[in-house]
This record gives sequence, structure tokens and C-alpha cells, in this order.
Amino acid sequence: MKTSLFKENIKIALGSIKGQLLRTILTVVIIGIGIMSLVGILSGVSALENTISSDFSSMGANTFNIRQYGLQVRVGGNGGAPGRQREKTKINPVISYRDAKEFVDTYNYPGSQNALWFFGSNTTEVKYDNIKTDPEVAVIGANAYFLSNSGFELQQGRGLSNVDVSNNNAVAVIGDDLKKALFPDVNPLNKTISIRGSKFKVIGVLKQKGSTFGNNQDLRAIIPLQKARSIFTRANINYSISVLINKKEMLDGAQEDAILTFRNIRGLNPVESDNFAILKSDDLINRISEISSYLYIAAWIISIITIFGSTIALMNIMLVSVSERTREIGVRKALGAKSKTIATQFFIETVVIGQLGALLGIILGVFIGWLLASIFELSFSTPWLAMFWGVTIAFIVAIVSGVYPATKASKLDPIESLRHE
Repeated sequence: MKTSLFKENIKIALGSIKGQLLRTILTVVIIGIGIMSLVGILSGVSALENTISSDFSSMGANTFNIRQYGLQVRVGGNGGAPGRQREKTKINPVISYRDAKEFVDTYNYPGSQNALWFFGSNTTEVKYDNIKTDPEVAVIGANAYFLSNSGFELQQGRGLSNVDVSNNNAVAVIGDDLKKALFPDVNPLNKTISIRGSKFKVIGVLKQKGSTFGNNQDLRAIIPLQKARSIFTRANINYSISVLINKKEMLDGAQEDAILTFRNIRGLNPVESDNFAILKSDDLINRISEISSYLYIAAWIISIITIFGSTIALMNIMLVSVSERTREIGVRKALGAKSKTIATQFFIETVVIGQLGALLGIILGVFIGWLLASIFELSFSTPWLAMFWGVTIAFIVAIVSGVYPATKASKLDPIESLRHE
């Protein structure tokens, strides 16, 4: 008996929703916008975090880098606050070849492996026979440890060796996209490519690694360091250094030793602050997680404000519905319907409208997250947690919005209701 009554309530609720189609659609859209903002922002932030974290974690937890600046650089003073002297911008010198080479040659911490490289150009045209690429290939000059320290893996051939680097051999390791552009149907190994008029033999092909913020890590060529320096001769080239330590527990000691070594190379006295930065991949990932946490908080604040509006809108539509259906409620009560039955009917209506809004919001939110990931070349993954929260919040919105209208409907006096026109 109770089951059939519940089914009848569902049928009446669905009929009422269908009878007020325009109003229902508008309410569903309002709820959907709130859920969309939550799911869309959370999925976009998740894609950003996944992409950057995977890129940095590929370097390995036991790697640190020496670079010109750290994660944050203070570029101004106190905004001109009165009574305070404006701070000067801190400008670190570039890491020159002399500094980088001296560090790599002298730093011999136990179990360390030192990589040295620089970006020759990100807008290079590479040729093979009559085929040539667009001028968008990144060419990197590096020593033999660049690939392993940077987390690259080979799918064909071999990487640069110490012999290649010391003898300035005209060899190159190319990315997967460069291979596809130049050698769509040919094995690239031992083929000769041309970079800025210089010939290089292809000795290896890297496994696909993907793109980050338009930086295609598969459209690149890695050549021996000195060979690259003879091709790219611009002034003030900024070199990069990474150090891989075999044992993670020795990383802190290795980092401290690296700071002392590089300070000596830079000729800094004990009272001078470092004019360079040392960053661990873990530091980068932790910093990204910290930034992401603020973005998540912002997403929740925006969503809560929007969903609060959705709650008010849904409550209003249900109150209007109660007012318009006063006579119907009176008839049902006169025929024996209990107050609990009337309240259940209105609860069902609010829950159905809320879940329709959740469905619309999830679809739009996932689409927006996917669109952002596609535009910025991020690693998109289905935001299951955000979808769960979307459904849950929509259900809570329906319950909160339905309490007062359902209570009001259930307490209507049947005699007064029948007199209502």
C-alpha cells in the first residue's frame, strides 16, 4: 500500500513539473549554473595541477635545479607606502657558461650526476631531404646527463654519450613529434637532418611526453652542448643545471654543498645573499599544490554564492506552486490524503528539479573543464569527486528549498483550500 502511494506521489510530482515546464526549465538552469561553476572550476584546476605536477615529478624526487630565479621574485617595493623607502628590485645575473661549466666540473658530491644545458632557440626550422618543419622546433644543447636528469625516455636508438659531447659529434636526439613531421614513413635512425645549415645524424628518438601551456616537449632536438654553442651565439645565454642524487636521503646534504660550491663560483662573501636559486622538484610540486588549494577555495566560494541563489529560486518556485495549487491540495485532503503525503509530493518535486539541475550543471561543467584543458593543453581527467559534490549539493539544495513549501502545503486547511479560486 505504501509503495503504491509513493508511486502515485511520484506520478503527481512529475505531472506537476511537466505542467509548469517553463518555470521548471528556468529553475533547472539556475541550479545548473551553480553546479556548473563548481564542477567546471574544480575540473579545470585539477587538470592544471595534474599536468604541472606530472611534468615536475617526472624529473624525480631526488633532483634539484640551479637557476637564475626561484619560484617568487619580488619585483617592487611596498607600493609607495609613506614613511618607507621603496625596495630595489633584486636582479640576479644569468647563469653563464663559465659558471655552469665550472660547477659541473667541480661539484663531485657522492652519487651525484650533473646535467648542463641551454635552449638554443624555440623557433628553429629543421630539414630532412625535401621535408622541412615550421619554424617552431626547440633545439637544446646539452651534456650526456640531460635526458636522464630531466625524466626523458627513449623509444628508439640511444641518447647523447660523454664521447659525443667531448668530441662535439654532429648527432641529435629528436622528439616524437619531430620524428612524425620529418620521418612519417621512414626509420629516422642514422638519417641526416639539417639545423641552421649544420648536418646532424639522428641517433635516438624520445618517447612522447606531451605539452604544457603550448610548450611542446615532443617537438625538439637535443644536440651536444659545444655543437649547439657554435650554432647559437647570442649574448647572455642563460644556462641551466640539474643535479641528480642516487639516494634521496642524501638530497639535503647535496643541496647545501651545491649552494656553497656555486657561491664560491660566483665569488660571494659570507654576508652577501645568494644571487641564484636552487629548487627541488618536490618544492615545485608543493608550491603548485599550495596555489591549487587557493584556487579550490575560490571555486567553492563562487559556487556557494551561486548555489545560494539557486536555493532561493527553487524555494520561491515551490512556494508559488503551493499557492497556485491550493485548491488541488484541498481536494486531495478532502479525499483522505494525509499531510505527510502532501509534504512528500512537494519534496519529490524539489528533489527531481534539483537533480535535473545537477545533471545539467555536471554536463556543462565537465565540458568547460575539458575545453579549458584543450585550449591550454592540460591533462584532463574526469572530475568524479566534483561530480559527486555536484549531485550531493543539488540534493541538499532541494531538501533545504523544499522544507518550507512542503510544510506550508501540508498544513493547509482543506475547507479553506476548497474555497480558494
